[in-house]
Amino acid sequence: MEIAFLGPILVLVLFVALALGLWIGFALVAVGLVAMLAASTAPVTLVFGTKVWGSLTIWDLTSLPMFIWMGEVLVRSRLSSDMFEGLAPFTRRLPGRLLHVNVLGCALFAAVSGSSAATTATIGRMSVPELTARGYDSKMAIGTLAGAGTFGFLIPPSIILIVYGAATEQSIAQLFLAGFVPGLMLAAMFSGYIMVWSLLHRDRMPEPEPATTGGDSIRALMRLLPVVGLIVAVIGSIYAGIASPTEAAVIGVTGAMILAWATGGASWRGIGDSLLAATNTTCMIAFIMAGAGFLTVAMGYTGIPRALASWIAVMELSPYALLAALTLFFIIMGMFLDGISIVVLTVSIFLPMVTEAGIDPIWFGVFLVIVVEMSQITPPVGFNLFVLQKITGRDIIQLAGYAAPFFALLVVAVALLSVFPQIALWLPRTM
Repeated sequence: MEIAFLGPILVLVLFVALALGLWIGFALVAVGLVAMLAASTAPVTLVFGTKVWGSLTIWDLTSLPMFIWMGEVLVRSRLSSDMFEGLAPFTRRLPGRLLHVNVLGCALFAAVSGSSAATTATIGRMSVPELTARGYDSKMAIGTLAGAGTFGFLIPPSIILIVYGAATEQSIAQLFLAGFVPGLMLAAMFSGYIMVWSLLHRDRMPEPEPATTGGDSIRALMRLLPVVGLIVAVIGSIYAGIASPTEAAVIGVTGAMILAWATGGASWRGIGDSLLAATNTTCMIAFIMAGAGFLTVAMGYTGIPRALASWIAVMELSPYALLAALTLFFIIMGMFLDGISIVVLTVSIFLPMVTEAGIDPIWFGVFLVIVVEMSQITPPVGFNLFVLQKITGRDIIQLAGYAAPFFALLVVAVALLSVFPQIALWLPRTM
């Protein structure tokens, strides 16, 4: 079948499968089967079995279930609430006051969970009721949470960076280093926006709360120490050469359990629930990776990736124009697919073009993750919006409007990263 006709047919098959409620992993397999049957005489079952096995037997993926489990343990412990209460006294003097707790809380929790949805859900359960009860503007409270919740994708240990590293055979430790400074930059940009907004909308800010004493600050700091200690233990062990990412994930799970028991926020039932939830999430990601792996091979038989690469090559785009085109493409993809699906489905197609254009694959991983972060707050398939809808009961489109300023800041961050690639590459190249 001609490529010009096969491409639209495969896209139609994908959207029909998703519209019918088929799991994303199985939808990708269905598209791969149609592609192979239409364009190849190769034995489908042999190709399927070989590629699925190869997609799931990558050593770097062994850290994935442990980091997911660590986040699930923390969601069910008192550490998350301690973190919120510990941050509050240090933000009261900043313009915007407690609105910064969303940004700082999400940044800290992202560093021990690796998941965007888990970060949004955990911080949101605490911050939205608290901020609303204290008279903060609900639109801003929800918007800051929607934007800052995306940190779970970028700040290490990021699950999606692990998936990217496994799919592209890049160093996960280097990717973690590359994501650190851009993550801090985004947190600073979000906090800066909150400050400017609060100064321009003083009438929508509540009355200042009573000043805290030195004793309150010390007690707040003590509440933060367990979370900070866990971050240092996990990330520090990797960069100090003491542990591999897989071993650091085990350290993280062990540390999370010890802290959860020590603070009285854990139970055997909670540990069992966290293990079951981590298993469900890991299996979901495994299905997506298996389906995307098979689809990638099937697409190779169709010749569509080669045709797409040739088409882009003929256009002779500059690196900046190529990145602009990819940004638009990934934003559109993010309206219909989740972040992990986007990465495993497209990276094998676009990475050769990117490297040929002289773009560092480590840098491209960070770029891709930030662009995918945008998909978390864009309807109709914005996972952070789904989480917030469950927490607040508000309409998806309404929530997307609240998150729009932070979507714009993510676009600015992508532009800054493109113009100044050292933002991501400085740390990996100096350590």
